[in-house]
Amino acid sequence: MISLASPAALRRRGIMGMNERNVGYIGRYNPRRNYPLVDNKLKTKQAAGDLGIAVPALHGVVQYQHQVRKVTTMLEGLDGFVIKPAQGSGGKGILVVVGRHGDRYIKSSGQEIEADEVRRHVSNVLAGLHSLGGRNDVAMIEALIDFDPELAEYSYEGVPDLRVIAFRGVPVMAMMRCATHDSDGKANLHQGAVGVGLDIGSGRAVRAVQHGQLVERHPDTGAEFASLVIPHWGQVLDLAARCVEMTGLQYLGADVVLDKHRGPMLLELNARPGLAIQVANQAGLRHRLVVAAQIAEQTDDHDTRIALARKYFAG
Repeated sequence: MISLASPAALRRRGIMGMNERNVGYIGRYNPRRNYPLVDNKLKTKQAAGDLGIAVPALHGVVQYQHQVRKVTTMLEGLDGFVIKPAQGSGGKGILVVVGRHGDRYIKSSGQEIEADEVRRHVSNVLAGLHSLGGRNDVAMIEALIDFDPELAEYSYEGVPDLRVIAFRGVPVMAMMRCATHDSDGKANLHQGAVGVGLDIGSGRAVRAVQHGQLVERHPDTGAEFASLVIPHWGQVLDLAARCVEMTGLQYLGADVVLDKHRGPMLLELNARPGLAIQVANQAGLRHRLVVAAQIAEQTDDHDTRIALARKYFAG
């Protein structure tokens, strides 16, 4: 296990630390002037849509507190929806509603909430309670993801998502984040979700980790991670690489979800992707980033960069 290794052993294995990431990659390759496109999910969605990158449908935006009382009117006719802050991070402030029971809304956990609770949540989003730096924000109302049934057994009360780190247009490392009972149905590793390392070449699971420990099965569904292969894998890598080109940020994390009808869709981007993906893969980023830089210097062709990544980073 990576978490038990000595510092010298971690370095030999190419494990990258936060300082190296911040200075050597984020600080060097990500111009701060381009951050607003990534830090604001509404701007990300609009830019992606302009390039034909699939994103969840946007049902509405709430910008001002005086609009909060009309939120339930905006939600009429929607059996399921997601409310999220445009400038939120780490999954904070996301409300997922999967159905209705009369005038009450049913969350993914099965809990029922009143309309007043929905309005209160939106009001808190606008006040910046869940946002980067506590800034005033806007609330986005998005379509509920009808996620690919091939992945249903690998998540519990939540939508599994994919994180792909790309550097200079080259996909470098990937994982799937699987919601669990411990994580309250959210794909957040720090809250107890399972991180499943994925082979860049094939999209096949190579490792699975929960709470820093290797696991073989999903703790709630019992599904074996060894049999997991991500559908539409080539499209997932293509999407992540295109996001580098779209943002002008050379080192980023793309969060992707697989929709039953539309295939891979971009959820959001992260200009400061975390390092837990190394634990999920039981592999370091440093060596792969060196190879990715060589690939980027070798060719500027989008498809060739992806093909070489799948060759060199195959497990």
